[in-house]
Amino acid sequence: MRILLIAFIFFNIICIASASYNVYNPDEARKITSSENMQTMFILDYSNSMNERIMGESKFAILQRSFKNVLANFPQETPVGVRVYGQRWGFTNMDACRASTLVEGTNKYNRDVINQKLTKYHPRGMTPITYSLKETVDKDFNMYGINKAMKHIILVTDGGENCDESPCEYAMNLIKTRRDIKIDVIAINVDSEDDLDQLRCTANVTGGKLYSAHTEAELRQNLDNVVRAKKAVEAKIMY
Repeated sequence: MRILLIAFIFFNIICIASASYNVYNPDEARKITSSENMQTMFILDYSNSMNERIMGESKFAILQRSFKNVLANFPQETPVGVRVYGQRWGFTNMDACRASTLVEGTNKYNRDVINQKLTKYHPRGMTPITYSLKETVDKDFNMYGINKAMKHIILVTDGGENCDESPCEYAMNLIKTRRDIKIDVIAINVDSEDDLDQLRCTANVTGGKLYSAHTEAELRQNLDNVVRAKKAVEAKIMY
């Protein structure tokens, strides 16, 4: 993965110098629209590993509380949506790697609806991160019509991809043609360097960041930092 990251940096420099690709530029992208019009999609990890316990409680229970807290403080005027992945097993691995569901599309004033709909889902399956990103980019952001607003994905996961795809490679290909998408990643209790490299790449190439949380307090702080980017608040960020 480290070799892949180095290769990407070299590739990106060449592309910018030659102007051969329409490569994503975070500063340019943010000029498209104001933050008030930004569409925000949370992609939440409901894979089986979220049942594992930290500090005597399941990661899933910690995520539920933390997400409700940040959602309650999220500006009602900002369109927000939620997708979950890993919420079911499949008859085959291929089916399990398509376990990704749009819970609620990006809308204003839908916070109660989101909380109500999320009660139907529980952590069970695998971790199809790349498939979930593709579904969000290709479908979720366009379900109410294509617009030029900035699109912000907040991916929350407790591990790397385990469905034979690479979110890092997907993000590197995405930025060749899309200037309107930023991905921030919050990693819950992730210690694998390979997984962290993969997630860091997914975020960084789109102008986002990788945040690390090992406690509920850190998770809440990181969620708050991500959705309130204009605040001068220090986050525990992995570089």
